Amino acid sequence: MANSITVGKVEVTSLSDGSLEFDLCNFYPSLPEEDWKPYHEYLTADHRVHLELASYLVRSDGRTILVDTGMGPPPDDMPDATWGELVRNLEALGVQPGDVDTVVMTHAHRDHVGWNTTTNSGTHKPTFPNARHYVSSTDWEACHREDMRERFPNAPERVWPLDELGLLELMPGEHALTNELTVVPTPGHTPGHVSIEISSQGERAIILGDILHNEAQVHETDWVSRADTYVEMTRSTRRSLMERLEAEGTLAAAGHLPAPGFGRISRRNGRRIWQPL
Repeated sequence: MANSITVGKVEVTSLSDGSLEFDLCNFYPSLPEEDWKPYHEYLTADHRVHLELASYLVRSDGRTILVDTGMGPPPDDMPDATWGELVRNLEALGVQPGDVDTVVMTHAHRDHVGWNTTTNSGTHKPTFPNARHYVSSTDWEACHREDMRERFPNAPERVWPLDELGLLELMPGEHALTNELTVVPTPGHTPGHVSIEISSQGERAIILGDILHNEAQVHETDWVSRADTYVEMTRSTRRSLMERLEAEGTLAAAGHLPAPGFGRISRRNGRRIWQPL
């Protein structure tokens, strides 16, 4: 399975920072386990939820753009951590952190902002020093709210310092990154969650962020995880996007689905399914 695709003139490469696994009932606490019977193929052998931690390197209009930055470097006291691979995998492509000129956060959750900075003795250093870092103004405000701080536990170290370093750009709504890339609001999972639409030479694709955590949600659009902030908004956003992607046949990139996360929405036996490329 290819780690890169092209959409018109735009090249999109999937990069892994590792993976996470969760107890099924813990990650989807409102769902009885029996509801998963038609979807056992989307769980691990011991019925756990497996999440890939993908970032996407996008080349458009001469720009080198990184969408999301994974969990970041594991702490020293976690030698068996299953994440922390992003920079190494980026360099394996011949791309140095200094080559990235734009970082886009689909949202400010910990597994999407972890490599924004590293911290040493209280000093925050940008991993991508030459990049402007984009986050929705809504998520920027949310991660500062006392009643939401626990949903953005590493924002004080991985998001807030970007402002102090003069590297942060806030997006109040839809935002054109290049002539081929547009950031669009897809709220619910977080208040300011966004996705990135790609349009080039008549071809289209979308980087979904956390619209999906598991393939089952392509059909079961009402299924929400513990990580979803606004339940009804999450459902509405996911439902409309799945319907649209199915109708249009648009290519999608979903970073938590099996690597590299590229696929389309189709139908099988009357059920909407994720069809990997």
